[in-house]
Amino acid sequence: MIILYILLTLNLFAFIVFGWDKRLSVKHKRRIPENTLLGITFIGGTVGAVLGMLIFRHKISKASFLLKFALLVLIQAICIYFLKNIIKINL
Repeated sequence: MIILYILLTLNLFAFIVFGWDKRLSVKHKRRIPENTLLGITFIGGTVGAVLGMLIFRHKISKASFLLKFALLVLIQAICIYFLKNIIKINL
């Protein structure tokens, strides 16, 4: 149950960070580095990041970011697949 709360918090944080970066972009201020955005996504904020990208229309037209983002999601899916299989074996 605690993992669910952690994931919800991470996704809310990712959503807020993507929205904040969009706001900084509009105001022509110093931005949040892409590696930070991708790092937050990688540690579990994927859903929040996707919602932030769609709702704030942020980073959706930058092909290099989308490619890195897709690669992270693929890596996450592979990790989940292997972790799921490891847990089944140990049960």
